[in-house]
Amino acid sequence: MVKFLDLELEMFGIDVSDSAVKVLKLKKKRKFFEVDFLDEVEIEPGIVDAGVIKNEDALAKIIRKSIISKVAGKLKTKYAVVALPEEKSFLDVIQMPMMKEEELQSAVLFQAENYIPMSLDQVYLDFQIVDYNEKKHDHLDVLIVAMPKTTVDSYLSCFKKVGLVPVVLEVESQAIARALVKNESSSVPLILINYGKKNSNIIIFSGQSIKFTSSIPISSSQITEAIAKGLSVSLEEAEKIKVNFSLFKKDESEESKKIYNAIYPVLNDLIFQIKKYLIFYKDHASHDHSLNGKDVALNISQLENDKENVEDNKATNSIGDIFNFNGQEKIIITGGGSNLKGLAEFISKEISIETEIGNVFSNLVLKNNNLIREEKKSSFCTAIGLALRAVNNKKYD
Repeated sequence: MVKFLDLELEMFGIDVSDSAVKVLKLKKKRKFFEVDFLDEVEIEPGIVDAGVIKNEDALAKIIRKSIISKVAGKLKTKYAVVALPEEKSFLDVIQMPMMKEEELQSAVLFQAENYIPMSLDQVYLDFQIVDYNEKKHDHLDVLIVAMPKTTVDSYLSCFKKVGLVPVVLEVESQAIARALVKNESSSVPLILINYGKKNSNIIIFSGQSIKFTSSIPISSSQITEAIAKGLSVSLEEAEKIKVNFSLFKKDESEESKKIYNAIYPVLNDLIFQIKKYLIFYKDHASHDHSLNGKDVALNISQLENDKENVEDNKATNSIGDIFNFNGQEKIIITGGGSNLKGLAEFISKEISIETEIGNVFSNLVLKNNNLIREEKKSSFCTAIGLALRAVNNKKYD
């Protein structure tokens, strides 16, 4: 059992992805926040792959570089809040009978074996009670998070080489939700989509916690690659074209048609992935909770191979109608890929659910927010969530 202590330490957030290390430290001044330290260093391909550290020494060198910024100087604390890769994590909300807190740990350990698709001796496990209300429910809702020991240990080893101390380790989706969900609470279902450069994930949030999360095999780099292939240009030129292109701009030029036709299959796959997981969650949720974890991989695989099921839902009902959310649900997109102009409108049109670009400053008023360039704000979503955890120095609750 891993329990992370809330110590009175000066901490910062550090987000390690396949493509970059992002470091952010906030300073709280009364009702405002200021950026105290900010840096981003790109990671060469192959050093981190799908969240797995392939070359510890090379990553340690990049992390060391990221905490000594040419602009901000040297980071003055060694204590960090670290994001663990979504691809390797397991997160679920389970139901437990009402019981005393001292009895809960052994009970959760016993029940966790039914939900986690790995042996308990192979994972680090943490849990906490969410949305406790004795009058509302006759049970406890408990958020459990598990991560393979091999994955966690490689991150700890890498940070140790740099001289950093990870005080808090949390799954990426928790940091994303903290950054995007106002007051970390929502009375209506929120579908958070982190559309990243190398990988993406979908998070379903309602009440005061995440209810479901999963990685999806879609990335914004696929858009760039599709443009490069469709227009026979370099990846560098394709990236410039992507930045200037808008999905909903009235442009009938041949080049615009070529761009749209090139990227449409990628966008269509994104829509399919969103629908697939929403339908899956709807079919297996229990009073707004998710499926027994051991069955997730099998059921998702079956739905992946049954595109007709997803398309039939599209033909007969909107996803909003299927969920019977009464039009109150919302999709919020973030990550570097959310900068594609018109993407929110495209998703909204295809799925019939209100969609917007996420406000990564939902839970803070930042005095010097100009330090994070406008086009970079969404890609710093995870780092902002981690930095908030660090500066508030409290658990995700």
